[in-house]
Amino acid sequence: MTELLLRLETVAVLVFLVSSMAAMGLALTPRAIITPLRDRRFVLLALALNFVLAPTWAWLLTLIIPLQPGHAAGLMLLGGAAGAPFLPKLIETARGDLAPAAALMALLTAGTILFMPFALPLMISGLDADPWNIARPLLMLIIVPLVVGMVIKQCAGSFARRAARPLAKIGNAALLLLFVLLVVLNFRALLGVVGSGAILVALLFFTVLFAFGWLLGGSHRSVLGLATVARNFGAALAPAENCFDDPAVTVMIIVGAIVCLVVSFAAADWVRRAGDRTKVR
Repeated sequence: MTELLLRLETVAVLVFLVSSMAAMGLALTPRAIITPLRDRRFVLLALALNFVLAPTWAWLLTLIIPLQPGHAAGLMLLGGAAGAPFLPKLIETARGDLAPAAALMALLTAGTILFMPFALPLMISGLDADPWNIARPLLMLIIVPLVVGMVIKQCAGSFARRAARPLAKIGNAALLLLFVLLVVLNFRALLGVVGSGAILVALLFFTVLFAFGWLLGGSHRSVLGLATVARNFGAALAPAENCFDDPAVTVMIIVGAIVCLVVSFAAADWVRRAGDRTKVR
């Protein structure tokens, strides 16, 4: 039964990534993605929040709150993994503009591919990350479906309009299934971290990241706040499983993934309600 659920989890990840990225590509044009990246302040702030603030905050938390070495390493991996593939869904939940979200996700995914293999080994003892092992799943499951979707939109606009919504619904269902499976399959491991400080650290990590992104984001604060809190736990799992023998590293990333989903979607709902209150005024 467990083996079946593990296979279902793998399928859920693949279906969510491919369908949600393809659906977004079917709704966007290359110009819509490139235009937000011409805003130099937006780009520099996004990079600073995700590749300076996030790993620094993760490192500081490991000093403030004592953790097992494996849990500390897992948190550091999450700190360096930006460009979460569910960012567009967060922006949609917050009723924001998908174009900056797509642009930011592409930018941060590229940044993660460059940052993690070279920066994190300097910060985490024992990490020896192969750049291609990290880059390959990000390229194949995020960038390729996005690009294919945009090509289809350019060549067959009417088909793209009809296909985008069903694909988006499939992606939403797969994300919900993935969340349930993460809890069910790792229930004992999650119980094992109770009292270790891992859950508290994860809550502080994600909450503060959103707060900084929101406070510093200016006119793009909703996008930058959500993009900063939404970590790419798939990218964090790649070096965790390939470069560490300590299972606590993977457990911390799973704990972080669950807390990240809860905090980030709660933040997206808060952004939506804040926007509704502003419109009423």
